Amino acid sequence: MQITVLFFAHFKEKAGTARRELDLRPGLTVADLKLRLVEEHPALAELMPGSIVSINQSFAYDEDPVPEGAEVAIFPPVSGGSDFPTILRITREPLDLNELTAAITLPTTGAVGMFTGIVRGKTSRGGEFETVALEYEAYEPMALAKLEQVAGEMRQQWPLLEGICIVQRIGRLDPGTPTVLVACSAAHRDTGVFEAARYGIDRLKEIVPIWKKEIGPRDESWVAGDYRPQRGD
Repeated sequence: MQITVLFFAHFKEKAGTARRELDLRPGLTVADLKLRLVEEHPALAELMPGSIVSINQSFAYDEDPVPEGAEVAIFPPVSGGSDFPTILRITREPLDLNELTAAITLPTTGAVGMFTGIVRGKTSRGGEFETVALEYEAYEPMALAKLEQVAGEMRQQWPLLEGICIVQRIGRLDPGTPTVLVACSAAHRDTGVFEAARYGIDRLKEIVPIWKKEIGPRDESWVAGDYRPQRGD
């Protein structure tokens, strides 16, 4: 199948071209395409980990398939935004809270506000319920896009924030396991770090497509929220 690849900013300079026509075998993903591009343009290797990809003018992610006739754009994060670190992930790997906090700690940072969710072993909801495990599932491409939206809303409301980290773990998790981290860094504690972290987790629960199943000793059930997305969410 044939696709068109567009390069922008320093990706264009490293590739030596603004546009390429490529023949690919059907079934390749965005991650496969990145590997192909690095093979053909080795100078892109240092840039590719920080690349943003769109397919037919919509953001795309590593696991997304590349369709026949697609227009694929490769570019860096859009200029004009914050130079501060923003870490947004959906992952099956354990959350290293110290490492993630360190990643948003800058020489100017004097405060970090954070929320961490933990799998409860016992839940009181209409009677005591023992939890053997939680199973988290996400619509990953949309979830990542919505995490970007949440981080943008946080920066808009609290412009003195430095770093933002929102990481959600998915899969089967045992009691005592961290499930999510929302952390914000800033120069001082009175710049909104507490309020922004609270807003981040509340907003995540509203609009980011992530679900959990509570698994007990004898039965299991999906936990549904009651928020209905509004136009503009």
